[in-house]
Amino acid sequence: MSRVPILTREAPAPSPHLSQAIVCNGMVYCSGALGIHPVTRKLAGSAYEQTKQALNNLSAILKQAGTATDEIVKATIFLSSMEHYGEVNKAYLEFFTVDPKPSRTCVAVLQLPLQGANVEIEAIASISQASRQRSSYI
Repeated sequence: MSRVPILTREAPAPSPHLSQAIVCNGMVYCSGALGIHPVTRKLAGSAYEQTKQALNNLSAILKQAGTATDEIVKATIFLSSMEHYGEVNKAYLEFFTVDPKPSRTCVAVLQLPLQGANVEIEAIASISQASRQRSSYI
């Protein structure tokens, strides 16, 4: 069993104590993504905008890993407050337009790792045979 780290400049650089994602046994395990723009390094505004940016960041990471967001099997969303639940759902449904949608857990937490962050999303995705043929990490 090998673990292959994933790194792309199309998503914000990870802190030194983690990887953006790890590929292992045909699956991609993505670290939590915040709604930070990869170039400006600025946090998006509303929970809706942060959700869209976090999903775009995950998309870039998954692309680098040789797969795509339609291969996500499980998403976990952490919210700074359940007051953001509606905005997050709106952005989520705009992003995931094809069925089946990923299984999902959404929980409120006391605090997220960046001041002003309202949303953090982590994901687990599969790498299909077609994705493996297009893979940039192998």
